[in-house]
Amino acid sequence: MYDIIIIGAGPAGMTAALYGRRANKSVLVLEAKNYGGQIVNASSIENYPGIEKISGYDYATTLFNQITNLGVEIKYETVIKINSNKEVTTTKNTYQAKSIIIANGAQNRHLNLPLETDFIGKGVSYCATCDGAFYKDKDVAVLGGGNTALEDAIYLSNLANKVYLIHRRDTFRGEEKYLKELETKENVEIILNSTITKLNGHEKLESITIQDKEKREKEINISGLFIAIGQVPNNTIFKDIVDINDKGYIVSEDGVHTKTEGIYVAGDTRVKDLRQLTTAVSDGSIAAMTAIKEMKK
Repeated sequence: MYDIIIIGAGPAGMTAALYGRRANKSVLVLEAKNYGGQIVNASSIENYPGIEKISGYDYATTLFNQITNLGVEIKYETVIKINSNKEVTTTKNTYQAKSIIIANGAQNRHLNLPLETDFIGKGVSYCATCDGAFYKDKDVAVLGGGNTALEDAIYLSNLANKVYLIHRRDTFRGEEKYLKELETKENVEIILNSTITKLNGHEKLESITIQDKEKREKEINISGLFIAIGQVPNNTIFKDIVDINDKGYIVSEDGVHTKTEGIYVAGDTRVKDLRQLTTAVSDGSIAAMTAIKEMKK
């Protein structure tokens, strides 16, 4: 019996674990892949209060070491079911808790084009900082219009021969400072009002076909495509015990409680207006302290 079981070892989940252990509660964190969540893919974090600049990997590792040094137990197992009795079933074991915090984040959104899955690791990537070095002095493309896409393009411009930044709209959602920096890069070409319609190649990606709003198509020869078009949650396994909206995010009226007593939600997996590192750690601390307070009752 654990006091708190946390599903997910991203910033929200690890922050919840930190607060749980500091309150002297037994805490188990279940993570399907690696600690850190999406933040480990960030080459540089510059908007976290009190930290002028840090890489996503360094931030996540520091937080991971902080919670494990406090005695948080972390197991790398995939959760397949939880129930209203607060039993958590993984592919390996079943665990019992007094409270559960769902903080499983969200996953990279795919284009769902033919050959996309086949070309992962062979020209298609969702992490520029992870795979960018493989494309040194080559031509690459970045797809997306948010901060991640802009940061990826900046990062790759220092490695690649040429970077195409492709966005389906005529304006970017990302911060103006990143766009201004990109506009100074001679090896970056911005292509607006266009989408990728086809991935071309045999054993690896060799080119992409793009289409503009007039339905005109163009083929661009590249060695790498970095897809940065947002994230999607994976909450279908929780549908019987929490409310989920039409986009797959967990609904919470106050941002922490679900419809099932003793089961809470935190981070990018829930319905919210802003998905940032600061809001993730805020969610994690609130979820943990709420769980601790209500366990006393």
